[in-house]
Amino acid sequence: MDPQELAERVSAKMGGGDAAASLLGIRLEEVRPGYARMRMLVTPDHANGHAMCHGGMIFALADTAFAHACNSRNVATVAAGADISFLSPAKVGEELEAIAIERALGGRTGLYDIEIIETESRRRVALFRGRSHALHRQVLSEHE
Repeated sequence: MDPQELAERVSAKMGGGDAAASLLGIRLEEVRPGYARMRMLVTPDHANGHAMCHGGMIFALADTAFAHACNSRNVATVAAGADISFLSPAKVGEELEAIAIERALGGRTGLYDIEIIETESRRRVALFRGRSHALHRQVLSEHE
């Protein structure tokens, strides 16, 4: 199987079992080896007490893109740590896009940068850096 098809199949399996992403309305737009792009429409259910998108929702969007990028080669991978910097508030009705890019991969560890932008204005909302740790198994079995 070619790397692109593998990335797409891994993401399809992960997305099918991700109840949290589904609940938040996070959807996959694009995936390829070491890369993922996800979107989420900010709804009233995502708002905090200041009527802005709750930081935890933005983190969840970034973390979901991170997960798809670091699992895209069919090596089951989990987060070892992550940091986020919030740069601009997101409002109800805005659509956010998280773009995850692999920066380094060696042994069982990886480093990923995820930029979260508001899609219409292309305004940068947050920057997320994730550190991954590969497990000793695959996402897809040989029969999937």
